[in-house]
Amino acid sequence: MRIFIPSILIVGFSGLIAQVILLREMLIVFYGNELTVGIIIANWLLLEAIGSFFVGKRIEFSRKKIELFVLLQLVFSLFFPVSIYLTRTLKEMLGLFPAESMGLFHIAIYSFLILLPVSISHGALFTFSCKIYSFLSREKEAESIGKVYVYETVGTLIGGIILTYLLIPNFSSLRISFSISLLNTFICLPLLNIRKLNIEKTLFTKSIHFLSVIFLILFFSINFSKIADKIHISSIKKQWNGQEVVFYKNSIYGNVTVIKRENQYTFFSNGIPIINVPVPDIVFTQEFVHFPLLIHKNPQDILVISGGAGGVINEILKYQSVKRIDYAELDPLILKSIKKFKTPLTEREMNSEKVKVNYVDGRFFLKKTQRKYDVILIGISNPNDLQTNRLFTEEFFTLSKEKLKKNGIVVVHLPGNLSYMGKELKNLNSCILNTIRKVFPHTFIIPGDGTNFFLASENSFSHVSPEYLYKNIKKRNINIKLFTIDYLKYRLHQRWRKWFLNNIKDSDKRINRDFHPVGVFHSLSYWNALFCPRLQKIFENFENINLQFFIIISLLFAFLFSLITLGMKNPEKLSVPLCILTTGFGGMLFDLLLIFGFQIIYGYVFSWIGLIITFFMTGTAIGAKIITSLLKRIRKSLSFLIKTEFLIIIFCAFLSLSFYLFHKYYQKFIPEILFLLLSILSGMVIGIQFPVANKVYMEKKPFIAESAGLLYGADLIGGWIGGIMGGILLIPILGIINTLFVIIMFKAVSLIILLITKFKLSG
Repeated sequence: MRIFIPSILIVGFSGLIAQVILLREMLIVFYGNELTVGIIIANWLLLEAIGSFFVGKRIEFSRKKIELFVLLQLVFSLFFPVSIYLTRTLKEMLGLFPAESMGLFHIAIYSFLILLPVSISHGALFTFSCKIYSFLSREKEAESIGKVYVYETVGTLIGGIILTYLLIPNFSSLRISFSISLLNTFICLPLLNIRKLNIEKTLFTKSIHFLSVIFLILFFSINFSKIADKIHISSIKKQWNGQEVVFYKNSIYGNVTVIKRENQYTFFSNGIPIINVPVPDIVFTQEFVHFPLLIHKNPQDILVISGGAGGVINEILKYQSVKRIDYAELDPLILKSIKKFKTPLTEREMNSEKVKVNYVDGRFFLKKTQRKYDVILIGISNPNDLQTNRLFTEEFFTLSKEKLKKNGIVVVHLPGNLSYMGKELKNLNSCILNTIRKVFPHTFIIPGDGTNFFLASENSFSHVSPEYLYKNIKKRNINIKLFTIDYLKYRLHQRWRKWFLNNIKDSDKRINRDFHPVGVFHSLSYWNALFCPRLQKIFENFENINLQFFIIISLLFAFLFSLITLGMKNPEKLSVPLCILTTGFGGMLFDLLLIFGFQIIYGYVFSWIGLIITFFMTGTAIGAKIITSLLKRIRKSLSFLIKTEFLIIIFCAFLSLSFYLFHKYYQKFIPEILFLLLSILSGMVIGIQFPVANKVYMEKKPFIAESAGLLYGADLIGGWIGGIMGGILLIPILGIINTLFVIIMFKAVSLIILLITKFKLSG
C-alpha cells in the first residue's frame, strides 16, 4: 500500500509534465495561437477521456490488474520521448519546410495521432489506480476514488511547480521526458512485488517484469550518458531541415532558436521568426520607426514594447534628439541570445547608454512607470491571443494616452494588403482602428502591403505631408535610404487611405476591450482564413453568436435531457456524468478567467500566474480531501450532490460580481492576494463534487472502474469543451462576465436533470 500511493502521485506528476512539454513542442511546429493551443489541449483531454473509460474499465474483471497498470506505465514511458521526437521531425517526414504553416485540419489530425499513445495510457492509469487502491485499502469504492483523485491532483500540483521553476529553465524537453520515463519505470518493479495482490508468476507477468527491467536499464543508460543529448541534437537538426542551428533553448515563456545562414542570423520565438541580423527587414523597421519620429517635432523619450532589438532601436538611435529609449521585452532569453551572437547592429543597440532594457510585461511596465513619452511603439503586430490582445484594447490606449507627453504619438501595426482585403482582415483592422479612435481624437493611417500603420495622438496630423517628412530628414541629417521623396509621395498618397477606409466602412465596429477581447476572435478568424479557408463559414457564424443564443441552447438541452431522463430506468447514468461534465467545463473556464483577469490588471507576471494555477490545484485537492473524509457520514448522497450544484452556481454568480467590480475599479488598487483567494475557492467548489458524484453513481452500479472511468472521462470532456470554447469563442465574443453567465446556464441544466433524477428515484 505504501508503494502504491507514490505511484499515484507519479501518475499526476508525469501527466502534467507530459501535457505541458508536448504542448510547448507542438506550438513551435504548428505556430501557436489560441486556436492551435485549444486544438492540442482538446486532443489531449479527449484521448485521456477515451483511455479513462474505454481502456480503464477493462480492469474491472481482469485478474492481471497490477500487471496491466505497469504495462500502461511502460507504454506512457516509452511514447512520451517518442512523441517529442515525432513532433520535431513531423515536417521533415511530410516533406514540409520548417517555416511552412499547416491548416487547422492537419494540426488536429497530426497532434491527435502523436498524442494518442501517451494520452490514452495516462487516462487509463487513473481508472486502474482507483480499482487497485480500493483492493489494497479495503475501503469503500467511492472513498477510494476520492482519495485517488486527491493524490493525483497533489501529484499534478507538484509536477507543475517543479516543471515551471526547475525543469524548463535548465533542461531540454527530451532530457525532461527521459527523466520522467526513468521515474515511471523505477516504480514499476516494486509494484510487481506487492504481496497483498498475490501476483501469479505467469508468462505474462514474467514478460511484464522483464520489460520493466529492460526499460529501467534503457532509461537509466540514456539519462546518465550523452545519449539523451545526442538524440536531442539529432531531433533539432531534423526539425530545422539540416539548417545550422547555433542556439536552441527553452525559457518559462517559450522556445528561442537561432539559425545561421552564411553571416545572417535569424532568431525564432516558438518557431516564428522575430529578428534578422545583421540585415533586418529594412522596409518594416524604417517605416515603423521613421514615420512617427519624423512626424513628431522633437522626439526625445521613446518607449518600445516588444520587438525592439534587431533593427528598430538602431533606427531610433539615428535621431540625435532622442535622449532615452525604454525597451520592454518579456522574455530575457531573447536578448541573451542576441548578445551571444553579436553583430555590429545589435552591439550598437544593446551597448548604447540611451537604451534601458526592462525584462517585464510591456503593459505592466507602462502602468508602473512615472515617465512620459514622445512616442510609444507597439512591436507586436496582432492580438492573436488573450495576452497580446491587452496591447490593443481601449483600456491600453487610455493608459498610453496618460503616459504621452504633449504632441505624443502611439504607433500600432496590423496585417494589411493594398490589393485585396478579405472580410476577416477588414474586421480586424476596423475593430482596432475604432478602438483607437474611441480614445484618441486624431489618427493617421498608412496602409501598406503586408503592414498597416496606425498613428494616434491628441494633436492633429493635418501638417503631415511627404514634403514635411522629407524636410525633417534633411534638417535632422538622418540617413534613411528608403525614404526618398518619390517613395514618401507613394506611401502617403491619400488614395490609399481613402481606399482603406472605404473597404472597412461596413466592417465590425465593436470596441476591443480588456474584459471583452473581440480583437482576439478577429485575429484568429484572419489566421484561419489564411491557413484553413474551409472553416471560414464556421467563423462567420461564430461572429454573430450572443448570450441569447446560449440561453436558447440551454433551454433546448434542458428540455431534451429532461425527456431522456424521465424515460430512463436508471436516470443517474445520465444526470451524474452530465453534472461532472458541466463542472469540468466550469472549472477549466474558472482557471482561464482568473489568469486572464490577473493579466489585465497586473500584466504577465509569471510567478503570479504560476501561483494562481497552484492555488487552484491546491483548492481542488482540499475540496476533494474534505468531502472524501465525510463520505461515510453523507447518507443522502444525491441530495448532497444537488447542493454542490447550487454551490457552484452561487460561486459563479459571486465570481461574476467580482469581475464586474474588478472592471469598474481595476485602475485603482486591487490586492493580488484576492486572485489567490478566488483561485483556491474555485478549486474547492470544483473538487468537492467528484467524490460525491462517484458515490451516487455506484449506489445502483457498484463497479469502481466503470464509475471512475466514466466520470473522470466526463470531467476531461467538460474541460476539453471549456478549453477550446473559452479562448476562441466565449471570452472574445461574449466577454468575461457573459462567459460566467454561460457557465451558470449550463450548470442550471445539469441541476435540473439531477432534480428530475431525485424526483424519479424517490417516486
